[in-house]
Amino acid sequence: MEGKILEGIRSGGFSLEWLAGRCPELSALKEVPQDPEYHGEGDVYRHTEMVCRELAVLSQWQELEKEEQEILFLAAAFHDIGKAACTKQEDGKWISPKHTLVGEKEFRRIAYREAEYFGLSFRQRETAAKLIRFHGLPVWFWTKGRMEFDLLKAAECIPLRLLYLLSKADVRGRISEESELEEHVELFADYAEELGVWERPYAFANPFTKYQYFHKEGMWQGADLYDDTEFDVVLMSGLPLAGKDSWIEENGKGLPVISLDAIREELGILPAKGSGRVVQMALERAKERLRRKEPFIWNATNLIRETRQKLTGLFAGYGARVHILYLEAPYRELIARNRKRERHIPEQVLEEMIRKLEIPEPWEAYEVRRIDSSRIFFNQNQHFTQSSLENSAKLPI
Repeated sequence: MEGKILEGIRSGGFSLEWLAGRCPELSALKEVPQDPEYHGEGDVYRHTEMVCRELAVLSQWQELEKEEQEILFLAAAFHDIGKAACTKQEDGKWISPKHTLVGEKEFRRIAYREAEYFGLSFRQRETAAKLIRFHGLPVWFWTKGRMEFDLLKAAECIPLRLLYLLSKADVRGRISEESELEEHVELFADYAEELGVWERPYAFANPFTKYQYFHKEGMWQGADLYDDTEFDVVLMSGLPLAGKDSWIEENGKGLPVISLDAIREELGILPAKGSGRVVQMALERAKERLRRKEPFIWNATNLIRETRQKLTGLFAGYGARVHILYLEAPYRELIARNRKRERHIPEQVLEEMIRKLEIPEPWEAYEVRRIDSSRIFFNQNQHFTQSSLENSAKLPI
């Protein structure tokens, strides 16, 4: 049943104690220390408890729709979950570098693996995950040379009005002498409204301008670039057995496919060996088609953003419109498919892939599409419609 954990959060009285009693990962935060200079309240659990309490008394939070209240509370409860893995002592102080990045992945892993209990839709899960990822942005955005850049990137994924409330509760839910933190959060709200991204993503002139903005230094978001792309390349992304091959067979329109698995089989190379040679051959074949301006599909897991960005940059450099297509299958179905497979992937390897997974974000390519095995289509602005895979996910070529 969709929204199971969200309904529980409400019926449990928006209580961190209630939620921690069902999610042991939260209770474990009681063992994670913090620097008393910035967190005089004590361990991470104590801080989280205060954040959840501060959130629930904000007048703006009380005015939200029910689902938004529930998702925001869920994000507040998990906002520092990454500190469990990142906290260490350095020069006598407790620090937690990159805990927001780790926290996003850890929350996603938990909610994905325990989908039957959490009962979150893709949109609900990813909204909470991105709130966790960006919860520190309102405090430090003003220190960057291009202040608007990170706001526009975050706005591609989540409503900044929700991020503002989470960050406001975060700075209030601590004992610290840094009184200016809440001023930074209010400045963030003012600037988001000024940029027109308080409620929704920025309205770029066209997809080409949007892609260029997020991949070129110093470009103005209000530019209107001429779209000189000439052909389409589809970059598949998703865990093994998520259904990429099936999607290509049903919807690929006979386009040439450059498949890393197919090349591996062609060369007789085992999955754990020879990756460099396989990728090199795939790139050579891709460049042949890129030089001829011929559309094709690049089929591989492409789970890490850095890998995708190298590929999209290469393809776009030849004048391609790059469309990233992410497929996701439910965890239990993925495991079941793997166990039926003759050459199955060791489950510990699959679990590591899930832990490292970085789901494509809307700014990564000319277009980003998301499809799950229940045939729910997600467009790049995180809205979704219930329609058939064949009708909603046709290639734009």
